[in-house]
Amino acid sequence: MDYRTGQPIVTQTAHRPDNRYGNRPTMKDVAARAGVGLKTVSRVVNGEPGVTPDTERRVREAIDALGFRRNDSARVLRKGRTASIGLILEDLADPFYGPLSRAVEEVARAHGALLINGSSAEDPDREQELALALCARRVDGLVVIPAGDDHRYLEPEIKAGVATVFVDRPAGQIDADVVLSDNFGGARDGVAHLIAHGHRRIGFIGDMPRIHTAAERLRGYRTAMEDAGVPVEEAWMSLGATDPQRVRRAAEAMLSGPSPVTAIFTGNNRVTVTVVRVLAERTRPVALVGFDDIELADLLQPGVTVVAQDAARLGRTAAERLFRQLDGTLLLPERIELPTRLITRGSGELPPAG
Repeated sequence: MDYRTGQPIVTQTAHRPDNRYGNRPTMKDVAARAGVGLKTVSRVVNGEPGVTPDTERRVREAIDALGFRRNDSARVLRKGRTASIGLILEDLADPFYGPLSRAVEEVARAHGALLINGSSAEDPDREQELALALCARRVDGLVVIPAGDDHRYLEPEIKAGVATVFVDRPAGQIDADVVLSDNFGGARDGVAHLIAHGHRRIGFIGDMPRIHTAAERLRGYRTAMEDAGVPVEEAWMSLGATDPQRVRRAAEAMLSGPSPVTAIFTGNNRVTVTVVRVLAERTRPVALVGFDDIELADLLQPGVTVVAQDAARLGRTAAERLFRQLDGTLLLPERIELPTRLITRGSGELPPAG
């Protein structure tokens, strides 16, 4: 506003097209501004030879002035490949998926591909909707952390050439590449560690029983107890949603009564965080081993003993197999199981309270 005249001040800028959706600058606009033909603009945009340095300079100046961006949709129609892959996660907010997603992205970038992320929120219908939406946009491949147990809906896409790798959990009712952690062996080793430190009353709090990882970790818990000749009471096991209220109720129930548990094995990082809070409110020490590492676990008192997965290695291995499929170097689906690692920090080494 010009306070002398009371009129608004209008700043003159170079003309550029209205960049609202559907009205972006085109190669035709670039050609008109640079005074060249469409074919010349196409050659510059796609890095093709046959353009003099002076003409290329004029075209690039026009591109910069107009804010032109190449439309890859037309290239997809011509070549049938988008140089993009989709990654479907359970929950983008879960810290476990951060390094996994980053590893997939790094492999994709090394192959000149763009990564598109989406979250299923542990909903099989949402997973299917997202996967098919990505296929409709002609991604070259999918890395899927499955929420459901029936992936036959992907069979037509796979037959049409969409490379697909499942990670963290296997596909349901189709043969496909899958990269997993040793959930059973890791849980068995974590519970055996508690048994070796004198515990016999050990609780298990895990995720929904329909989830592959939760079921395998429960199986590892049961096997470790059975191998040690320790009978398991039903009250010591609780599977369900990982929301803090449900986990807190389960932990408090196990820690109360005439024969409370002396140790807890937690089935994933979200469960572990809630149980750490519950135990911090109690005076009687309770041993704890968690599946998945958690942030600041080494700074707590005592530090939290965990069975750690290598999330980055999971993502990298899955993405590398995806691009090997795209290169045509893989013929038959494989199941790859990566080892886990027990990290002792103090909480899993506490003896049973007298």
